Parts: sequence; C-alpha cells; structure tokens
Amino acid sequence: MLQKFCFTLLILFCFTLTTSAQTADEVIAKHIQARGGSEKIKAIKTIKQTGVFIQQGQELPVVATNKRPSSVRVEITFQGAQIIQAYDGQTGWAISPFLGTKEAQKLSEDQLKGVIEQADLDGALVDYKEKGNTISLVGKEDLEGSPVYKVKVDKKNGDTTYVFIDAENYLEIKSTQKSKLPNGQELEVETYSSDYKTVDGVLFPHAIEVKSGQGGIQIKISKIEVNSEVDDNIFKMPVSSKQ
Repeated sequence: MLQKFCFTLLILFCFTLTTSAQTADEVIAKHIQARGGSEKIKAIKTIKQTGVFIQQGQELPVVATNKRPSSVRVEITFQGAQIIQAYDGQTGWAISPFLGTKEAQKLSEDQLKGVIEQADLDGALVDYKEKGNTISLVGKEDLEGSPVYKVKVDKKNGDTTYVFIDAENYLEIKSTQKSKLPNGQELEVETYSSDYKTVDGVLFPHAIEVKSGQGGIQIKISKIEVNSEVDDNIFKMPVSSKQ
C-alpha cells in the first residue's frame, strides 16, 4: 500500500509540474499574441522611440534606438548637452559630460548587464527558451483592482524578474526586478507600462513609470518609428580624441 501511495503522489507531483509549465507557456503565448503575434514582432528590425524623460517635474528629451540583433543607443538631452549610453553587441559605452568628461567610457560589468537587456528588441519573454531564460507561473492575484498573472522569469544572466500580465487583455502592466548597486546593496525596481498603442500591427506602451527606493521617473513616448534605416555606426564606441 505504501509503495502504491508513493507512486500515486509521484504521478500527481509530475502532473502538477507539467500543468504549471503548460499554463505558464499558455499565458506567455497569449501575451505575445495580444501584442500582435510573434511574426509581426520579429518582423521589426529597428525601433526608434522619441519622448520625454520626467524626473522631479523636469522634462528631458529622450531618444532610444534599437536594431537587431542586439544594438541599442539611448540619448538624453540635459542643459543642452547629450548623455549617451550605447551597446553594439560587443562593447557597452557611455558619454556623461556632467561626470567631468566628454569622452566615451566603457561601461562597468553591472552597467553592461542592464544595457544588454535593453538591447533585446523583443524582451525576455519572446523565445525565452532560446535565450536561456526559464519561466514559471507563480499564480493569479489582484493588482490595483485588476486580476493579473504573476510570471517568474529566471534569466540566463542570473537575475530574476516578476512580470505581471493583465488576465483580461494579456498585456504586461508591471514588472519587478532586484538589482545590485556598486556598493553591494540590493535595489528593487518596479516598472509600470500603460497607454498601449499599435505601431505597424504591434502594441507598444507609450507611458512607462519606473519606481526605485524613494525615487522614480516617468517616460512618455510621443513617437515610435519601426523599420527605418539606422546606421550601425551610431552604436559603436567613438574613438578617443586623445589617441
């Protein structure tokens, strides 16, 4: 009897794992379909997003450009100067005039980690297995009055992100991730996405709010251009004028 009982428990355990995995995959599949479908998402080769970066009531112009397979460049204009952070698939770099230099500097390992994530044009959920990520469905819960699916994403780089997907329209409305600061402390970052609009058959959030500790920023996107010509050179680290 004991062996039969244990065998039954084992079957139920395996069945639960399988069902959980299938349910997680189903939620992700519906999420991708809600955004426009995998085919349309992958048909986008470049994205240029123009908007404003709002912090402490101050609006700063921002332009973010992505190009497949893994290039990204973000430009923020502040007091007439440009702050740039970019990655060309191999080298991550930044120009920060307010840190005392106008020369491009290589990013630290921690900074590079975040930029590589930004360079993923599709996000962590599309083709997650091929990217080395694993997902699991934590469950269904309430988020500010709306039912959501909470999906855990364990990324190849070791980070864990929780994605909250609206149970009605299957769009991502929130994500949380813990990041390590240079001093070793952990900081939880919450990102809220809203105001979804269709661009070439794919839904993109046009309002993003990032909360971290006591601070926070808002990003309002006024224009998104897809599949326009983008020069690869804008992602490459400029040669130092001292050389």
